Amino acid sequence: MFNLENLSQYREDKRIEAKKATGGLPESIWETYSAFANTDGGVILLGVVENEDKSLRAIDLTDPEGLIMDFWELVNDPAVASVNVLTDDRVTVENVDGKHIVAIRVPRAKAQERPVFVHGDLLQGTYVRCGESDLRCSPEQIQALIYEQGSDSP
Repeated sequence: MFNLENLSQYREDKRIEAKKATGGLPESIWETYSAFANTDGGVILLGVVENEDKSLRAIDLTDPEGLIMDFWELVNDPAVASVNVLTDDRVTVENVDGKHIVAIRVPRAKAQERPVFVHGDLLQGTYVRCGESDLRCSPEQIQALIYEQGSDSP
C-alpha cells in the first residue's frame, strides 16, 4: 500500500499526514489520530515535511525513540485520547534516505471504539479526515459514528 522508499512520490491526502516534529510531538497529531481512527485509517509521518511542490521529504529526527515513548504515554492517557487503537508494530522508526522518521499507522477504529475523540471532549475533540484535512465533527456526525456501532459486525 504505502512504500516509504518512494516517499517523494506521495502527497498528503486522506490517508497520509506529514509532520515535522523536530520540537517534539506536535499538538495537531491528536486531531489527525482521531480523524484517521474515525475514517479509513492512515499513516502519520513524523520527521517529514512537505516541499513547495507538495511532495514529501524526510528530515532526520534526533530522537525518534523518545518521540515514540512520548506518543505511547499520551495515546494511553484517557485525557488525551479516548481509546488507543494501536499495537506496538504500528509505531516504528523508519530509515528513509539515511534519515530517521517515525511512522504511526493508525487503523480505522472498531465500531465499538468509535467515535475516537481527543482531549476528553466528545463534542469538540472528534474529527474525521476529508482530503488532507482533519475536520471537527458536528453533533450529527458524532451521532452517526455512534449509530455505526450497531451496524458493524464484530
